[in-house]
Amino acid sequence: MTAEVHKRAAAARALDFVRPGMRVGLGTGSTAKHFVELLAERVRAGLDILAVPTSEVTRAQAERLGIALTTLEETPELDLTVDGADEIAPDLTLIKGGGGALLREKIVAVASARMVVIADETKWVSILGSFPLPIEIALFGAAATHGSVELATAEVGCPGPAALRKGPDGQPVVTDGGHWILDAQLLRINDPPALAARLCRVPGVMEHGLFIGIAQTAIVAGSDGVRLIERR
Repeated sequence: MTAEVHKRAAAARALDFVRPGMRVGLGTGSTAKHFVELLAERVRAGLDILAVPTSEVTRAQAERLGIALTTLEETPELDLTVDGADEIAPDLTLIKGGGGALLREKIVAVASARMVVIADETKWVSILGSFPLPIEIALFGAAATHGSVELATAEVGCPGPAALRKGPDGQPVVTDGGHWILDAQLLRINDPPALAARLCRVPGVMEHGLFIGIAQTAIVAGSDGVRLIERR
């Protein structure tokens, strides 16, 4: 079975958390894309929900599939967010942002009463860090911020280079919020809360991809089936 099959299986299981009348945050990325497709099938069958997308890509997909959309300005409190992750630790601390939407993803997730993260089994890890940590930064002073980020990660015991994310054209990737992304290659993050707190003190850092204490439930699909893990 392929990873895409597992992603879709996890997305399908997440539909069990959706109830009529809910206000639902829609994640961004390859796994969240499956959830949006499956949710749209339920909507076409009569499910009544309102959704807030976490990126312009997801917004376009949801609109095309006929999902009714709202915004956090109109609907500041959500019932549920379903999103993917790049890494999931056993305590459900996440690395997110591989799809470039980490700032909006975190805003939407925190505005939700419950976050369900969906993934294939390759995203489940014993310790975070193999996937480069995305860090969204302001364009102004980016070189100075870049240096400060590398100093900050070293200070908390996980030194590593942070590379400016670039697109196929060789130009920096620009997020929906108009920022750049650094991908910090840290390999092993022994203390995610300490790293998160330190990064938040760097001027120019708009957000980082560590999601700590936000996801309540993980749905992980693999060769042995679909597992549901609740945060203690």
